[in-house]
Amino acid sequence: MKKLTSKELRNFYLDFFKKHNHKIIPSASIVPENDPTVLFTTAGMHPLVPYLLGENHPEGKRLCDVQKCIRTSDIDEVGDSSHLTFFEMLGNWSLGDYFKKDAIEMSYEFLTSPEYLNIPKEKLYFTCFAGDDNTPKDEESYNIWRSLGVSEDHLFYLPKENNFWILGSGIGPCGPDTEMFYDTGKAKCCEDCNPACDCGKYLEIWNDVFMEYYRDEKGNLTNLKQQNVDTGMGLERTLTVLNGYDSVYDIDIFENLKKKLEELSNKSYTDNLKSFRIIMDHVRTATFILGDNHGIVPSNVGAGYVLRRLIRRAIRHLRKLDLYEDSLLKLSEIVINEYKEVYGELEINKKFIMDELEKEGIKFGKTLKDGERLFYKVIKHLEGDIISGEDAFKLFDTFGFPLEMTEELAKENNLKVDVKGFEEKFREHQEKSRTIDAGSFKGGLADGSYESTKYHTLAHIMLASLQKMFGNDIIQKGCNITSERIRFDFNLDHKMTDEEKETLTKMVNSVINEGIPVTLEEMSYEDAKKSGAHGTFENKYGSIVKVYSIGDYSKEICGGPHVKNTNELGKFKIVKEESSSAGVRRIKGILE
Repeated sequence: MKKLTSKELRNFYLDFFKKHNHKIIPSASIVPENDPTVLFTTAGMHPLVPYLLGENHPEGKRLCDVQKCIRTSDIDEVGDSSHLTFFEMLGNWSLGDYFKKDAIEMSYEFLTSPEYLNIPKEKLYFTCFAGDDNTPKDEESYNIWRSLGVSEDHLFYLPKENNFWILGSGIGPCGPDTEMFYDTGKAKCCEDCNPACDCGKYLEIWNDVFMEYYRDEKGNLTNLKQQNVDTGMGLERTLTVLNGYDSVYDIDIFENLKKKLEELSNKSYTDNLKSFRIIMDHVRTATFILGDNHGIVPSNVGAGYVLRRLIRRAIRHLRKLDLYEDSLLKLSEIVINEYKEVYGELEINKKFIMDELEKEGIKFGKTLKDGERLFYKVIKHLEGDIISGEDAFKLFDTFGFPLEMTEELAKENNLKVDVKGFEEKFREHQEKSRTIDAGSFKGGLADGSYESTKYHTLAHIMLASLQKMFGNDIIQKGCNITSERIRFDFNLDHKMTDEEKETLTKMVNSVINEGIPVTLEEMSYEDAKKSGAHGTFENKYGSIVKVYSIGDYSKEICGGPHVKNTNELGKFKIVKEESSSAGVRRIKGILE
């Protein structure tokens, strides 16, 4: 097989499913809207949960996309041959349309057809769900593979931990899956070697999830309103496997970054694998976070904390190559050029990306100086010759001071660092991060409750009111909703006065008290724009969109749930108005 490029794989995938009557939808934002339980979009199905639960999608029942995703729970593994924080997920979806037979047949055709991936059939292996006390064995999928000519020795039944998919929270839509593996040609690790082994002989390239159940808080399974298919093929991983590469960093996406780093540092990739890989991954992810239209900037909390950590870790490894912060901008520009045809928002937000990388680089330079100052303050009061794990972790977590630098300075001062104690503290921190990263999500809300739905509707009224007060240049920069409150971010060049806050409160409550119906229309994106509907992040919309109107007061493109009438909301009250980031204000509000 010839070497595949990222562009070819994207185009092959979308073209194939377009021919099978799927509508191509754009990638949703990398930051889930209105969802406080996860920092980033972690899977292709994340933005589609309401439609998997039965809500009608404006583009129909057959969908296909390439979704931007970020997973940060394994950020410290980046630097090896396989881990990435940013990745693209290819997915096709059936929302109550086709099910197992059509999904499996299309998967097999795409993998083996000479027109598409053209993988030799003898190189492919497949797994199906073995069943348990609560869920039957998936004999149907097994028999479909057999009907396509797959031999029994290329088919395996595996238990729930391998072939049953559910959200990280354990609550939500779920079901058995069938997974597709590529045989690398390595020898079997044992007589019973199968795709569940970690020996490297079998590498997963795709899975088809058959979502037919809903799992509640007690673990009970009930049938969903509709049977769905949710598939996932990681673009970077698939390119690595099919091209026979040893590392995900060998695919075409990273070639220009590698060359630039070698040129800037006058050092080779092969002699500096870990640092090169960390820099390339972290610069790519930071560029996508900054370019995502949400105005996220480096900070000490939430998504901003992850962004700061990525940038600073990249800078730390640049310094290992005798490079400085200004190299970040040159590398980010390569990322933008690599992806701008697919994700136009990167080019649109290029100045913002560059400005924030430059500012954070300057700040981290100062942090390194501050960290050194604190380091000497710590050792001044040492009893003995060991810096505690707690102090080392405080330097890292609070000041962004890398452990390696603490160890270097300790060595210069004839001291040691309790690395084991640091690692224990770090593991505690990592577990908290994983809990956040694996949180549940329900279509942009922390939960599917009526109270959260009310706050979602309130966000529309707040935006319309702010635009009437300050002009139509006001846009939503972020929104965090739970069943108890709303945090609403918007652009404004000044702190709101008490009078302005009072005016906003009165305007919102006036709309609520009027009892205005909330209506829904489906129309083309162009017609929605012509009708005056607001759309905060325009690059994410498909050709057909949902437009929610609150009388003549508000008209927005939106896919979330809404109440039927504004009089359901209660009374709006501003709890706090504060700065969120440069040029962005945040209102914390409640409904009483």
